[in-house]
Amino acid sequence: MLSQTAGRSHTVRHALAPARQPAVLNDASGTDPLTQQIALMGAAMSFPRNAEIFGENEPAEYLYHVVSGAVRTYKILSDGRRQVGGFYLPGDTFGLEFADEHTFAAEAITSVKVLVIKRSALAGLAERDAGIARGLYGLTARELRRAQARLLLLVKSAQERVASFLLEMAERAAAGNVIELPMSRQDIADYLGLTIETVSRTLTSLETAAAIDVPSSRRIVLRNRGALSRLNG
Repeated sequence: MLSQTAGRSHTVRHALAPARQPAVLNDASGTDPLTQQIALMGAAMSFPRNAEIFGENEPAEYLYHVVSGAVRTYKILSDGRRQVGGFYLPGDTFGLEFADEHTFAAEAITSVKVLVIKRSALAGLAERDAGIARGLYGLTARELRRAQARLLLLVKSAQERVASFLLEMAERAAAGNVIELPMSRQDIADYLGLTIETVSRTLTSLETAAAIDVPSSRRIVLRNRGALSRLNG
């Protein structure tokens, strides 16, 4: 792990070397000042499917902005089970911590391209730029809301958890009621605190009730948002 950590840190530092050209998003116009700054200052890095981006308990020196692909954060519990903490899709920023080390590890679900920027650089800019400061505050608030929603999620029934997850993914999807899931059923199960069998059984139950269609394991169509919203409370 130490050699892997050193290798990743060297790779990130090399990508952030002053000689590089600034990485830019496909379209940074109209975005908030924080995202614009990441687009201007961030170093583009790519990770293959299932590659570790950073490890649990490693120094939290950088923020990562997803350009393409999908990322999961996770930790391995003392009994060997995996707990997925969250999913990050294009446009999302992850790696924000309230301490000096990462609480979760981060891993590429698919091939991923991210923009990487030092936290200290953004913190310095925030001291001089109110727009950057508001952006960092908003990012912090979003992470807190996700953590709170997750606590509420874990006291719900299996059907309520799956319905909540589908509505969350639909809100973040570009195609409205059609959800293309980059993550596996096992990822979903580890995120919801359920078994993969329970997730599959619950999706079948929702499909039978005409709340959703499941054309394939990675594509889900919401047919009755109202029914899912009632389950979500």
